[in-house]
Amino acid sequence: MRTETSPAEISVALLTVSDRSHRGEREDLSGPAAVKALTGAGFDVKGSIVIPDGRNSVEGAIWEAIQQGADVILTLGGTGVGPRDESPEGTRQLLQLELPGIAEGLRAAGAEKLPTAVLSRGLAGISKPSPAGQRSIVVNLPGSAGGARDGIEYLAPILPHLIDQLRGGDH
Repeated sequence: MRTETSPAEISVALLTVSDRSHRGEREDLSGPAAVKALTGAGFDVKGSIVIPDGRNSVEGAIWEAIQQGADVILTLGGTGVGPRDESPEGTRQLLQLELPGIAEGLRAAGAEKLPTAVLSRGLAGISKPSPAGQRSIVVNLPGSAGGARDGIEYLAPILPHLIDQLRGGDH
């Protein structure tokens, strides 16, 4: 009988989405906070990069992470209502199945600490397959260090079961 996938068997790619951090004008605090939270929960972080805001850069970076075999891809930032906040739009193009319960749960959990968390337009879902057949879980998290940590705290107990199902495991 197969046991549930352990966090150590799950590879995670992190994409910090920020024009200012990408240009070197502001230190990326959310990426390192997310790496610390993920490794503390036992996950295998395969990489953390900073990309500019915008639909095309988000879509391109997610697609690259899917092709590189990441089980989970977390974007950090670009989920608000600012003029360049287009992480959900770049993500939606690559989703085969949305997981609205995860996105709604993240907003609800965040709102318990910070009421404005409900303004996040973040998505969660299962990607379209790469040419090699790889499918990944993609989740848009807030760009603040606290929002990234809280989001990972919410996701950590869900991801092993979700990845197990994605890999063909039982419910």
